Amino acid sequence: MVARDAGSEPRTVGVEEELLLVDGRSGQPVAVVEAVVAAAEAAPGEAASPGLEREVKREQIEVVSPPCRSLDELARSILVGRRRADDAARRIGVRAAALGTSVLPVDSHVTPSPRYAAIGKRFGLTMREQLTCGFHVHVAVSNDAEGVAVLDRIRPWLPVLLALSGNSPFWRGEDTGYVSYRYQAWGRWPSAGAYDLFGSPGEYHRVVASLIASGVVLDPGMVYFDARLSAHYPTVEVRVADACMDAEDALVIAALVRALVETAAREWRGGIAPAPAESAVLRLAMWSASRFGTGGTGLVDPVTGAPRSPRAAVAELLGHAAVALEHAGDRERVERGVARILAEGTGADRQRRVLAGTGSLRAVVMDAVELTNRGSKPSSAPSAA
Repeated sequence: MVARDAGSEPRTVGVEEELLLVDGRSGQPVAVVEAVVAAAEAAPGEAASPGLEREVKREQIEVVSPPCRSLDELARSILVGRRRADDAARRIGVRAAALGTSVLPVDSHVTPSPRYAAIGKRFGLTMREQLTCGFHVHVAVSNDAEGVAVLDRIRPWLPVLLALSGNSPFWRGEDTGYVSYRYQAWGRWPSAGAYDLFGSPGEYHRVVASLIASGVVLDPGMVYFDARLSAHYPTVEVRVADACMDAEDALVIAALVRALVETAAREWRGGIAPAPAESAVLRLAMWSASRFGTGGTGLVDPVTGAPRSPRAAVAELLGHAAVALEHAGDRERVERGVARILAEGTGADRQRRVLAGTGSLRAVVMDAVELTNRGSKPSSAPSAA
């Protein structure tokens, strides 16, 4: 890639959605990812993209989009990917649901692989209980220098993305009190979470190498920073969001990430230094976003450490990224989507409303299945629902 300017095309953006595989009647997660992937591959005339991949647990599947230039293109990819996953799941009597954690109690099963077996041996209960579904956004960068400059400058905005995406209030059948308990469960990994300012590609790679040299982290894939350089693509990978129940919410998060990356790169080229957000305060801000989401007044400004309301934080983010959103043609759709999330709540809010109205955790899962696949034009594959 070449250096970008204000007249260039929008950066490409791609996403990875981790979905739960659940029984079509009980809503219980089921360990069937191998059968679902095989059913997708065997479907006549089925395109290979978006891709379906195995994840760390057999109760989940990952949908991987190609790089997209426009939001319309990405929206189609998200819907097609969800349809492909759910169609394949329906063929064996299960469904795909965009939930950050299982609503019902579950004993999950590790996907067979030497790497996962090694992780399980080292990390014990952390690996055994690890069943979380995130939404990872990849945005193109020109090189490692630009990528690390972006990582340094997007740090203060990551809590707002987490707050907007929260979709995991339940853990082992109980309401945790959190909007994103996924972020708390994921934080058990020793390399997960907030990161310090790097300042240069050399320092970034030195830190990664030191984590691996410690003998705790097995390989670069286990460097679970909230945002990182991708090991496989020329992208920055932002990893803070829960899997979003509503595909339009996922699209809004992806567009915001792309705008933040573009804004950060422009600041870097303009000589604007990163905001001096201390990692200790940033961790508090991420915790507050995980706990309260877009409700109440519980967020924390990562730069000042002062409390702030979610609406003020979201408005500040939109203002910060406005030029990049406008340049990509995304501003109107993103502002409309963010306003809807603030008015109606996140996926976590919806899950709690369904439970309050039905008294049934199964109903929460079935509602998530319906919303996950709304608009994805499922085929005539038989359903067990």
